Amino acid sequence: MKVLRFDSVGGASGDMILACLADLGADMEEIVRRLRSLGIEPFRLQVEKCSDHGLAGSRVRVEVERQAASARTLPDILSIIESSSIPDKARELGGQVFRRLAEAEARVHGTSPDKVHFHEVGAVDSIVDVIGACCGLELLGVGGVQVGALPLGHGVIESHHGIYPSPAPATVELLKGSPVVCVDEPFETVTPTGAALLTTWKELLPCASAGGRIKAVGCGFGHRRLKSRPNLLRATLLDQDDGAGGEDECMVLEFNVDDATPEIVGAAASRLMAAGALDVFTIPAQMKKQRPGTLVTVVCRVGDRDALVDLIFAESTTFGIREQICRRATLDRRHEYVDTPYGRVRVKIGSWKGKDVTRSPEYEDCLDCSRRSGVPLKAVYEAAVRALCGSGGAASGQSVCSS
Repeated sequence: MKVLRFDSVGGASGDMILACLADLGADMEEIVRRLRSLGIEPFRLQVEKCSDHGLAGSRVRVEVERQAASARTLPDILSIIESSSIPDKARELGGQVFRRLAEAEARVHGTSPDKVHFHEVGAVDSIVDVIGACCGLELLGVGGVQVGALPLGHGVIESHHGIYPSPAPATVELLKGSPVVCVDEPFETVTPTGAALLTTWKELLPCASAGGRIKAVGCGFGHRRLKSRPNLLRATLLDQDDGAGGEDECMVLEFNVDDATPEIVGAAASRLMAAGALDVFTIPAQMKKQRPGTLVTVVCRVGDRDALVDLIFAESTTFGIREQICRRATLDRRHEYVDTPYGRVRVKIGSWKGKDVTRSPEYEDCLDCSRRSGVPLKAVYEAAVRALCGSGGAASGQSVCSS
């Protein structure tokens, strides 16, 4: 599993988080392509190399031609996200970030989440930061997130509602239960958007172990110059798949339901995957009293067991869960791109003991190309397979299979 750990000396904001992911190598052209499907006001996303206090990294700028005429609400933003062609995992993460933010704003203002009007956060640049960061996380294949103590500055900030103490009330609400340190910087170092992203990711992509092999390091810088420290957020990409020969332990959780609608079962499966399950699948089952039911199987990391058990009981109607620890063998995975007449498609490549053995066009990319081109999904898939064969991807006995 790939784990992303965030450590900060300067703070955390949406653009700093996105800059970290860009510095780690997330495909920014692909992120921009996905962001265009949101249908929001025109914007320009720039990534620039920079340095601060002797450290090098990246900085992100979002330039917007015009903002929305009025502040957006949570339903407005969720509708924008749901109507886009962004892949399910990134869409789910982005929606949860804005829900968490709306809940925090509602608590501090004494209203309901649906009635919260996003001013700064509902602006185009904030939407680009949040959804772009969630897409970057998905493109990097991150399965777990850790967050170190965040530095909080002091002073006052100006908002649509007037002058507030720094950190903003919503930021403090979002960071309840999270480790922080107070620093002598008279600025807003952690923004509500940054706090919402990191706390949501940490909750939905929990990671029990802090160890692993360092694969890459990304540094994201903010735009403000701090007096005593670099305005830096660092993201360290760790590989925790440390079983010899691609083998490790996993946990299998199983439960049966015969009194839940397909919608409830489907929603539970979606939430479990978003929360870090390795796989979730269902099998029709004949239950007691001859009632048709469903066997739900969840494959997860051992360290994620407690969080997923809590989620199963919260999201399903089951009264019990069976569990067992198993050994599993997995292929190392990476992604490459092929060009088809209908658009660019990611290809998942699996290798075993250093040799590529499987290549598979990604379903979400094929579906997106199908929708935009108005051709059947299988036509896009077949075009991707032909592109693979044309580039030598299916040579040397390698198989091409559906994802």
